[in-house]
Amino acid sequence: MLTCSMSGMKIAALRDLDYSASSHKKASRRQHIQNGKLKFKRSVTTRVSQNDALSELEEGQIPGIAGYGAISSKPTTPLLDTINFPSHLKNLSADQLEQVAKELRADLIYNVSQTGGHLGSSLGVIELTVALNYVFDQPTDKIIWDVGHQAYPHKILTGRRDRMNTIRQTDGLSPFTKRSESPFDCFGAGHSSTSISAGLGMAVARDMQGKSNQVIAVIGDGAITGGMAYEAMNNAGYLDTNMIIILNDNQQVSLPTQYNSLNQDPVGALSSTFARLQSSKPLRELRESAKAITKQMPTPVQEVTAKVDEYARGMISGSGATLFEELGLYYIGTVDGHNLNDLVAILQEVKETKSVGPVLIHVVTEKGRGYSFAESAQDKYHGVSKFDLASGEQKKASTTIPTYTQVFADAMVGEAMLDDSIVAVHAAMGGGTGINHFEKYFAERTFDVGIAEQHAVTFAAGLAAEGLKPMCTIYSTFLQRGFDQVVHDVALQKLPVRFAMDRAGLVGADGPTHAGAYDITFMAFLPDMVVM
Repeated sequence: MLTCSMSGMKIAALRDLDYSASSHKKASRRQHIQNGKLKFKRSVTTRVSQNDALSELEEGQIPGIAGYGAISSKPTTPLLDTINFPSHLKNLSADQLEQVAKELRADLIYNVSQTGGHLGSSLGVIELTVALNYVFDQPTDKIIWDVGHQAYPHKILTGRRDRMNTIRQTDGLSPFTKRSESPFDCFGAGHSSTSISAGLGMAVARDMQGKSNQVIAVIGDGAITGGMAYEAMNNAGYLDTNMIIILNDNQQVSLPTQYNSLNQDPVGALSSTFARLQSSKPLRELRESAKAITKQMPTPVQEVTAKVDEYARGMISGSGATLFEELGLYYIGTVDGHNLNDLVAILQEVKETKSVGPVLIHVVTEKGRGYSFAESAQDKYHGVSKFDLASGEQKKASTTIPTYTQVFADAMVGEAMLDDSIVAVHAAMGGGTGINHFEKYFAERTFDVGIAEQHAVTFAAGLAAEGLKPMCTIYSTFLQRGFDQVVHDVALQKLPVRFAMDRAGLVGADGPTHAGAYDITFMAFLPDMVVM
């Protein structure tokens, strides 16, 4: 069994699979490695050097932190120093809110440079976090951050700034939202696609108890690829319960994938005008009144008015509106996620409008925003070790010992060179599982299915049913989400799917949501399953 206390890996497969390779294949594989086609002494993900990073900056772009430059010490944050809780934002002017956002971004970058952690996603939601905390009244109003790795700014503004230097450490702050940590963390997270379901449950509970608080779920474009998010939106549309869903679209999913699209609708003046029109209180309340009146009319009239409403909405909505509208959500978008004035105005209108049903606000943001080295990096500094503030260069311990992930990736490439039927499947975690390295050699045999572990397992089962040899590579705790598929679609049908579970055992900094403590138990008791 392959195990490691920090970032181990376990391999599981059905017993009747033949893992042995003939002696000539083994010798051939060794020859590939000796010839330099595979090298253990390398990183699964590589970071650009300071000079490379600078050369990739756009013309005129100032290196370092927006508004501060390439500083090497703790930034000055006079206005942020007066903000301990969201209530302290309420009396600030628009200009002061902009200044808070600027200082919050600098403070976040400095803190993460000292501790490591999730940076890029948090930088992308600075303005959104300020706007949410300004408009809504936490903790009475419930703000749910999907996954929670983008909630560092939320923690800073909700009474935990003085403990940010303890994040991802023993007895320190959690890197995700955690109910026991703060009343401002209304729902814990760590895994994706749960926020809308939790928010809908909270909204229904609110209505049953006669309360009137707001419920807001913030979900990313990666998390919304998970099927659970669509199940929740479908149910929300059916129940017609008041809640707000904010789609944070940074076009990055979790980490860069082969399916990222760059043809996003432009977010400019016209888009901003349409978004403000869609969120307009008079328009939405007029629409609600019209719907109530037409419900009293004959069915043919209702059908005609519904079509008129659909066409009128289509004229001012973004191209992504149709799906959400069909699920029963009122769509507003797209909105520039870095225009604080627009965000505040739209959130304020939505909050104050007396209407019925869920609303989805489509916000477009830039991951890594405001730190030049993050903006120019492929992964936008999604997850980083400690780094030099002025240069962005990460401080990684030098070692010649390969990680289990690296060894696995090299072994996969070696096997695939000898067997054309070997394919790799991962769920938006190509970097963390080593499959990005495999993809460099076999792009056509690499499948990133998005943050959709259930689909990944059954997709792999389908590949195996037709004679291929899929290696389904998923983090140990993430595979928990696809356990029924492991049982129903793989084990019961005795299909030859291999599961490579990264982050097996205790993983340290990411905490209990990512600790692979159960994989031996839930895989080993399945008939004919071998855990190595």
